[in-house]
This record gives sequence, C-alpha cells and structure tokens, in this order.
Amino acid sequence: MSCFAYRGNARIVEMIQPRLERAGFTREGEVELADVVLTYGTTTSELEDLYFDDGGIVQAAKPRTLLIDMSPTTPQFATELFSLATISDLKMVEAPLVVTDAFADDALAKENLSCFAAGEEDAVVDARGLLDHIVGEVTFTGGAGSAQLARAMHTLTMTSRIVSSVEAAALARAAQRSVSHIACAEGPILSSPMLDALANMRERRFESAYTTEMFMSELSAAIMSADDFEIIMPQAESAFNMLELLALIGGADLNPAALMLVYGNESDATDFGLDWSRAEGYFENLAHEHEHHHDFDQDDDPADDGYDYDDFDFSSN
Repeated sequence: MSCFAYRGNARIVEMIQPRLERAGFTREGEVELADVVLTYGTTTSELEDLYFDDGGIVQAAKPRTLLIDMSPTTPQFATELFSLATISDLKMVEAPLVVTDAFADDALAKENLSCFAAGEEDAVVDARGLLDHIVGEVTFTGGAGSAQLARAMHTLTMTSRIVSSVEAAALARAAQRSVSHIACAEGPILSSPMLDALANMRERRFESAYTTEMFMSELSAAIMSADDFEIIMPQAESAFNMLELLALIGGADLNPAALMLVYGNESDATDFGLDWSRAEGYFENLAHEHEHHHDFDQDDDPADDGYDYDDFDFSSN
C-alpha cells in the first residue's frame, strides 16, 4: 500500500502528506487509483458527502481499498460507515485524531498527536502502516464505534481542562490589569495549561495549526454522541456556546486559547481582527434555543446554528 488519496480539511493534509511522503508513500489525486483513502471532516454532513454522494468514496474506491477516517464523529455514525463500507467490499478503520496539548504552537506535530483506532483487527494492522508515520501513538480500542466513543470521552475531559485553564488565566490577567492589582506569583497557583493560555495572551500568540474550528467539531461530535445515548452534557454545551461566540466574531481559525479574548476588553479582540458587531442577535438566538433545549432528533448537530463564520460554515449541517 504505497499510494494514498485524501479528502477533507486542508490543514490536515498539509500535516500528513509530508510525513507520508518521507515514509515512501505517494499521493494520488483520484480515489479509484489509491490503495488507501484518508479523510478528515469537521461536520457529519461533510463526511456524509465525502463518502456517500454520487461519485463519493464508497462508490469510487476499488474493492479492498483501505479507508481511514481521522475525523471526530459519533460512534453511531462510525458504525454505520463501517457497515456500508464492508458491504461495498472496502476495509474501514476509524482513527480519530487526538491533540495532547491544544495550546502548543505546533499542535499537530507528530509527538503531540495520537489516535484511537477501531475496526477489523487486520485492517487496523494495515492502517498502522500509515498512522505510525502521522501520529506518535496509536491505541487499538476494538470494534467499530469504539474509537469514536473513546475520542468523545477524551474530548469531554479536554474541554473541561481547556475552558477551566482559559478562565483561570483570564482571571489572572484581569487581576493584573486592575487598578487594585494584587501581587501574586503565578507559578505555584496556575497549572501548566493555564500558564500556557496566559503566555499566549501576553505574547499575542493565537495562530496555531489546531484551531477553534477543529476543537468545536470534536466537541460537537461528543455532544451528539451523548445525545445518541440520551445523556445531557450541560458543561460541554456551555463550553460549545462560548466557542461558538468566539467563532461568530471571527475567531474560528485561531487557537482555542483565543477564548480568553471573549473574557477580555473589546480592544483586545479587535487587535486580533475580531468583530463584536457580528454577535448582534447571538444571545437572543441562544435564549430561544434554550427554550427548546434538547427538543431535537439524533441527527441534529449543535454546530447547526445557521451562522456562517469566516471559513467555518456550520450552516451546511
């Protein structure tokens, strides 16, 4: 398997192509000519289009092609995709990517990436021939759906860590800028992620390969996974609303640490090209959504809010 094709998010292929080429693999433009097809989508509807549209991957791939999906999605969708790929005589492996340090400048570096992998064991073995060149660690989780379940649980944990770090760092920054400034050593109080978030603000470093768009797609998938099992995730949904606000005012392509800008002065946000005027009507819309909280079916994506961010169009779901 020396020839691969890729479909999906441009940031991901920019990351994986050089690594695979250094390992001796070549990229093929057409799916039907490839031995392996890798995908990464940021929404469920994007994945559905990639795989199931007329001329999509399932139709175009030759028999026994290895399909590796690195997207965050739900266990239910992953299981359905596995079943349809198997019926079509294709080998399917779900391998959702995991970022260790979301605040890192080079967050998609191999040593900062891992993945869970699920599917038929022989297909996962074949997939590792590529995945080991893309990520630092591959963890086999079992049958179809299990890698996405593991990924969802990891996302929920990571969300709590990221948001709490950003809020703690925002409080520290606000205190430092206050007239009644309180002298306090940060080191003994703030954890490493909190210090990273604060450093990003001080050094005005919010550009990163890992973006708010990617984080939102992972959190959206985790929330939908919970909904499939009829579980409410209030902390995750609140975090998603804050990230949605950041994306709405123009921060979709910034690192999640840029969430600090939502807590800061308007001038801080403006310096990074964010526009609070774009949020007009957002809170009214949010209040309306809460009036109908959880009155939706299993196919609804919390990312489907009708807003169109710069390069982050959730409205297609």
